[in-house]
Amino acid sequence: MSQAIDFYFDFSSPYGYFASTQIEQLAARYDRTVKWHPLLLGVIFKTTGGAPLPSLPLKGDYALRDFERSARFHGIPYTRPELFPLPTQLAARAMLWVAQTRGDAKAVEFAKAVFHAYFVEGAKIIDPDVIGPLADGIGIDAAAMIDGANSAEIKERLRNDIEAAVARGVFGSPFVIADGEPFWGFDRFDQLEAFLKSGKI
Repeated sequence: MSQAIDFYFDFSSPYGYFASTQIEQLAARYDRTVKWHPLLLGVIFKTTGGAPLPSLPLKGDYALRDFERSARFHGIPYTRPELFPLPTQLAARAMLWVAQTRGDAKAVEFAKAVFHAYFVEGAKIIDPDVIGPLADGIGIDAAAMIDGANSAEIKERLRNDIEAAVARGVFGSPFVIADGEPFWGFDRFDQLEAFLKSGKI
């Protein structure tokens, strides 16, 4: 099997959510695996000078329209959350704890549950009382996960992971790196597939 694809995302990113519904199938078509990396865009924006799309004049209104249009185009369930965007530190740290204690496959299952809760059900994933039941639903002890997510070790790991991502040139969500080639945005998945197919673009 060829080198794994690195998939970076923020749980508050609609485009990151859309990508999360497609990346595994895309990678499998080319005998690839995927490494999922939760990020905090707010931290990265301190480096890039960026800001959440909805806060930007003109561009924000367009983005809100494009989220819904993109979801319809790709047949992806999507409902704009009432609280959007929101901080995702807890969700990101919880995923890292699940990966560390239960393995990557269970962490991906958890990540998909978080995305679905937020972008389909409109759940406020900033709340431990929301995140906890998502863990219970996939066979993970909620209390242990919340405690682990709030541990100094996991907080430090997330900080280090984000620093490492920025060092690789990651600045948005979704952001995919395949064989050293970076692709920013869900709208670059056609180019990503062409690259995986031919090894060049």
